[in-house]
Amino acid sequence: MAPVLLHDAFPRSIKILLVEDNRMQTLVMKAALAELPQLDLLAVAKDGFEALAFLRQQLQSGDGSLPDVILLDLSMPNMDGFEVLAEVKSVPLLRRIPVVVFSTSGDQEDVDRAYEEGANSYVLKPARLDDLKQSLELVATYWSAATRLPTHTPMSV
Repeated sequence: MAPVLLHDAFPRSIKILLVEDNRMQTLVMKAALAELPQLDLLAVAKDGFEALAFLRQQLQSGDGSLPDVILLDLSMPNMDGFEVLAEVKSVPLLRRIPVVVFSTSGDQEDVDRAYEEGANSYVLKPARLDDLKQSLELVATYWSAATRLPTHTPMSV
């Protein structure tokens, strides 16, 4: 009998909002995400302002199309990832969305600050494409198979 692999048995794909300002990184990440059936790339935001505008628009539409997980770069112009984290975690319905910081910075101060601002995970963004795919697959496996995600409806008080 063949072993059952986690990536063969995902209950559903999870919707991802990718927040990345580097055009080349975005292309590489989109290509890697396209190979992971458990992830559905809902949208790409090129900076923090665009990410927050997208999230506000989705909240107003009320059609349940909020992302299940946000993949967030830290180093962005205008509004960096720390500011995006603080804003997302200040809105009750958005704070329930897990935020995975995906950064090239291995600086412990950045890691600590990201968690202080409400990050749910901090993943070092590898430089090589193969390593990036493997890293994204680990993220995908964790968030789509090993965890239970919250709904996007407010909890009753």
